[in-house]
Amino acid sequence: MDEKKLQHFSESSSGIDGIKKGGTDDSSSSSGNSSGSSDEGKREKWSHQLDFILSCIGFAVGLGNVWRFPYLCYENGGGAFLVPYVIMLFVAGLPLFYLELAFGQFASLGAIAVWKISPLFTGVGIGMIIIAALVCIYYNVIIAWTIYYLIRSCTTEALPWSTCGHEWNTDRCYNESMNYIKEESENLTRPSDEFWHRQVHQLTEGIHDIGGIRLELLGCLALAWLIVYLCVFKGIKSSGKVVYFTALFPYVVLIILLGRGASLPGAGLGVEYYIKPKFEYLLDPKPWKDAANQIFYSLGISFGSLTTMASFNRFHNNCQRDALIVSLCNCGTSILAGFVVFSTLGFMAEDSNRKIDEVAASGPGLVFIVYPEALAKMEPVPQLWSVLFFLMLLTLGLDSMFAMMETVTTAVMDALPYQYRRWKWLIILVACCIGFLLGIPLVTQGGLYLLTIVNDYAGGFSLMVISICYCVAICYVYGLNRFGQDIKSMLGSLPNIYWKACWAVLSPLALVAIVIASFIFYAPSGYDGKVFPPWAQGLGWILTLLSFVTIPVYAIFAVFFRADRSFSILDRLKVLLRPTWDWGPTLDKHRIEAGYDPLPVDGTPPSQLELKSNGFLESKKPSIALISSSSMPPQGDIDSQDLYCYDQAVQVDLD
Repeated sequence: MDEKKLQHFSESSSGIDGIKKGGTDDSSSSSGNSSGSSDEGKREKWSHQLDFILSCIGFAVGLGNVWRFPYLCYENGGGAFLVPYVIMLFVAGLPLFYLELAFGQFASLGAIAVWKISPLFTGVGIGMIIIAALVCIYYNVIIAWTIYYLIRSCTTEALPWSTCGHEWNTDRCYNESMNYIKEESENLTRPSDEFWHRQVHQLTEGIHDIGGIRLELLGCLALAWLIVYLCVFKGIKSSGKVVYFTALFPYVVLIILLGRGASLPGAGLGVEYYIKPKFEYLLDPKPWKDAANQIFYSLGISFGSLTTMASFNRFHNNCQRDALIVSLCNCGTSILAGFVVFSTLGFMAEDSNRKIDEVAASGPGLVFIVYPEALAKMEPVPQLWSVLFFLMLLTLGLDSMFAMMETVTTAVMDALPYQYRRWKWLIILVACCIGFLLGIPLVTQGGLYLLTIVNDYAGGFSLMVISICYCVAICYVYGLNRFGQDIKSMLGSLPNIYWKACWAVLSPLALVAIVIASFIFYAPSGYDGKVFPPWAQGLGWILTLLSFVTIPVYAIFAVFFRADRSFSILDRLKVLLRPTWDWGPTLDKHRIEAGYDPLPVDGTPPSQLELKSNGFLESKKPSIALISSSSMPPQGDIDSQDLYCYDQAVQVDLD
């Protein structure tokens, strides 16, 4: 096809640059002009902007803020850890958080469909969905544990993990009344430890033996999924209201627990261990690596959830302001949780005549073994403190689940024609049922080992790779200045030099450094000091590869099976790196503001373009072609690389 014919084609078919592909966009089909467009179009919108902010806070502020950050701070130099923590927040965390929000809000599409910006990178979105789905499976198991503890806290008797003498206790169990034998043996265990391992899980000897299903945990898991479904089955219209409780209640409990903890003997010692700076730790790379990881995971970057939630924003919402609010709230919550945890640990250490080192813990061990033991000693009515604490954990977990479930289901909904979207409740129900079934192995007697594997390998390295690809695709393939213009159409001003420098240089470099550090400091996964066997580590690495291998796999698939194979591989790559014909805002008035052509009034593409008059249609054999002029840079004419097959956009005879 020569250049002259393609130029003729460009001039005679200018009306098709913005043809909308049926069913993949959420703008209103009746919005052919700006006057006829509603601000909401056909895509759901948050009822109030506070719904969005609270949903983001609820998603970002999760269990890790309570069970991971305080221990990292204590382990990495106390108050000195805040130095790398704050630096990593402003170098990587906040910029990437804002980038995801702006990306989703501009296109009003979920984590996969939004990659119309550069179809070759669609595997990035698919990887995000896989990670979100994997995390949903095991995160709800943790919520099931919380429900179990919450139910067991509702008793008029002593909390079951506070004393020995139960059927699950062994001869090695001891509490304060038995302190005199503590020095006689190193094999003694606390009642809270035995309750966790021998009653809640009835833990097997190792990962090679998963044992039977723990029916009590299975029931709690079913209840957890039921709660999630009831809160999200109407999408953001339902979850956006629930978050007013689930996002704010944890702060009420944290403040109450802080007040109670501060009044306990030994609280000052615990807080001193937490915040006393040891600046010599800053010369060690480990605190920097841990700070970067904590910022990255706690903000929920690269799960696709930020992009998805922002896609329900109104076009001119100030997402830069939202990014600042949510990021600072998240970090402030982590610091607050540290004071709550360590004031209580200080009391526990003094009460049991132990050192802080002996009671400090991270992860599930903190919230299901150490902290429950401390709660059992809080008089009066320890049951009340226990109920408040586990109800707080429940709401922290549910918030994150809402966002991740919305991420997964929105990706499915964006791939369906609009007329099928009234069945969203059914799709969410099916997703919840699948999540429940896949979570059953994690509530077996050896499920704690399996959950540890999934937790250690499902995100981590793959999240970093996805984020690097995210930055490369937007800043270097689509164009940083071009994306800045898109943001200007939403917010009224270009991103300043700080944002651009971070997106293009500082954040990617920080991510590469984290990846390298992760390899340097890599330690095989294990539980309770025992490393898992090689086959289990291999299973974990399969989970890691599963999420980010989608990037090259989909790229290869697109080049060889989605693009017209009559053209060279290089030309296919070039066009797949460019935005599709329908990239941009979904509503016409916003497309015009952003410099994009309006979408057609009927909202559906023609079945075939009659191009015989242009001199290059000689048969009726159809194939799929991509014409991307409105979404390509305005300079230059359409050349031979602009007409390719992709994604059922427009049917054209190419013979």
